[in-house]
Amino acid sequence: MYLCGKLQDIPGMLSRNQIKFIQSLARKKGRAEHGCFVAEGNKLVEDTLSAFECHMLIATPRWWQQHPAASAAIAVEVSHDELARVSQLTTPQDVIAVYRIPQQQLCREQLYNTLSLMLDTVQDPGNLGTIIRIADWMGINHIICSPETADVYNPKVVQASMGALARVALHYTPLQPFLESIGNDIPLYGTFLDGDNIYDMPLTSHGIIVMGNEGNGISSALEPYIKHRLYIPNYPPGAVTSESLNVAVATAITCAEFRRRTCGGTSIRTSKP
Repeated sequence: MYLCGKLQDIPGMLSRNQIKFIQSLARKKGRAEHGCFVAEGNKLVEDTLSAFECHMLIATPRWWQQHPAASAAIAVEVSHDELARVSQLTTPQDVIAVYRIPQQQLCREQLYNTLSLMLDTVQDPGNLGTIIRIADWMGINHIICSPETADVYNPKVVQASMGALARVALHYTPLQPFLESIGNDIPLYGTFLDGDNIYDMPLTSHGIIVMGNEGNGISSALEPYIKHRLYIPNYPPGAVTSESLNVAVATAITCAEFRRRTCGGTSIRTSKP
């Protein structure tokens, strides 16, 4: 077992209290109480280990051998079967990290001259994790979330973000007072079924793109603040099709069009084969 990064001469084993602690972090109440969240899986932990304060690392001997410099306040070497006892993955891998939840502070000045996202009650953890990953790909560093939006440190969100949490900051605040505070200083864009064709509208390289709830879209309380109403048209025009796009898919299309239009395509990377 490792303690504070030092090898001990006794076999590793998680205590009952440690198991209970890790399992409690699957719930928002437990994360709030302990100020910690869980990330698990080899690549996810490798991508986030340098970005967060690591409180606990639980890993198999193979993982420790491959990462001899890794350390944490509490570091434990366990068998794969024991790691599986506290894993939330269907197929557990070799490592689980428990990180301290960072204190994120947002200044309005951080939103000037850059592109940001705002999420109005996006409640599905998978959607939120995917949107964080999209933001990371598109060079968007800040996402402002309504208090009703899914918790960023929900294990399903962390897993779906695929390490993007290391580079994208999420800020939770009541959205209406926030929009009142910025006034007309920052362009506000939103996606609506009755908006104007996004491919015909002028777009700026900076601003806030507002994305709405999976079922209800952008709330009526926020609509008056959004002067630029965008619509992603279906193809062919007028054809019978799905009622709407998934919010994560709509976010990807919208952000890609902003980057394509305002950066000449230079910021859009192609996927690896």
